[in-house]
Amino acid sequence: MKQVITTENVPIKLWLDDIEDGAMGQARNLANLPFVYKHVAVMPDAHFGYGMPIGGVIATEDVIIPNAVGVDIGCGMCALKTSLTDISTNKLKIIVSGIRKYIPLGFKHHKQKQNKSRMPKAGLGFQLSDFAIVSKEYTNALTQLGTLGGGNHFIEIQKGSDGYIWVMVHSGSRNLGFKVANYYNRLAIDLNSRWGSSIPKKWQLAFLPLSSEVGSKYHAEMQFCVDFALANRKLMMERIQDVFMAVASPVSFSSFINIAHNYATMEKHYHKNVIVHRKGATSAREGEIGIIPGSQGAPSYIVRGRGNSESFESCSHGAGRKMGRREARRRLNFQVEVKKLEDQDILHSIRHKNDLDEAAGAYKDIDQVIENQIDLVEVVVTLHPLAVVKG
Repeated sequence: MKQVITTENVPIKLWLDDIEDGAMGQARNLANLPFVYKHVAVMPDAHFGYGMPIGGVIATEDVIIPNAVGVDIGCGMCALKTSLTDISTNKLKIIVSGIRKYIPLGFKHHKQKQNKSRMPKAGLGFQLSDFAIVSKEYTNALTQLGTLGGGNHFIEIQKGSDGYIWVMVHSGSRNLGFKVANYYNRLAIDLNSRWGSSIPKKWQLAFLPLSSEVGSKYHAEMQFCVDFALANRKLMMERIQDVFMAVASPVSFSSFINIAHNYATMEKHYHKNVIVHRKGATSAREGEIGIIPGSQGAPSYIVRGRGNSESFESCSHGAGRKMGRREARRRLNFQVEVKKLEDQDILHSIRHKNDLDEAAGAYKDIDQVIENQIDLVEVVVTLHPLAVVKG
C-alpha cells in the first residue's frame, strides 16, 4: 500500500502514488457513502470511470450499486498454456487469420445462434422469465456468444517465462451486460430520487437495497451476465484451440484460468458478510491464480493472490489507462507507437491513427503497477506478447 487518506468518513487505501484528480474525487465520494464498509481500496491501475474509479473496490452493507459494477458486467480474462515451446512467425500469422475467421470482432456477432446448451442458467432463486432484460435479450445473446467485442478487448498469443506459448482472451458480456447495467442503473436513479436519497445524483452512485425485489433481481441478472461472459470466453478459447490444432499440431493445453473484474458478490470480510464491488479489479484470495494483462506492447502476468484483507483480497485488473481514448489519438505519434511494437517483433493491431487509443503509450507502466501491489499478489509467470488480435 502506498498511502492512506483519512479525511473522509472511512479511510481510502491506495496502492498508487499518482492518482488523477477525477478518480480521487470519485474515491472520496465512495468513502462518504453511508453504507460503505470499513474502507475504500484503490488499485494501482486506477483511473476515472462512471461513478466509481476503474480499479476501485468497495464493500457495502445491504445495498448493491450498479455503477460500482459498470456496464461490461463480468468482463474478465482467461488464459491457457499450450504444450508448444516455440512457434514461427508464419504459423502465428496463419493462427491470427484463423482467429479472425472464426471469432467475430468489434461490433460483429455470429450470423447464426450458438448452441443454447452453452448459455448459463438463472440463479439466486429466479427463473429466466423473471428477468426484465435477459429474458428479452436471450435470443440476441445467442449470436453474441463467442464474440470478442471492441475497445480494450483482445486475444493475445504470448511467450511465457516458463518457456511455453500461452493464449489469453479479454472479453465480457457484450451487449447483454450493457443493457442490464443501464436498465438497473436507471431504475436505481429513479428510486433514489423518489426516496429522497441523501447521496448526490452527480456522484452517479444510485443504489438498490439488496433485500428489495429490484435489488435482488439486479443481483441475479448481473450474475447471469457474469456467467454469460465466462461462457463467451470459454467458447472463444475453444475455437482458438481448434485453430492451433489445425496449424501447430501436435499441441495440448493446460487447465483453463479465468478471472472476472466487473461484478459484485457476497463475501465475508472482517467477520461480516458484505457485498464486495470490484470495478476493474480482480479477486486475489490467498493462493488464487489470476491474470493481470499489460498493453499490447508490454508483458502480462499470471499471478497468485496473497489474500490481503486491506484490499478486500483484490488486485488490479491490468495496467490501467494513463490517457483517455481521445487524448491518446490526439497526443500519441502513430509511427512511434508502431515502431515500438515492430522492434519487438509483435504482430500488432495498430493499423490506423484511430487505433492509438489502444497503443501501448496510452497505458500505465505495467511493471510499476505490479511493483505497487507486491503485497497483494506474487508473479508466477511473465508473458510477452507475440501476436495481438483486437476488435
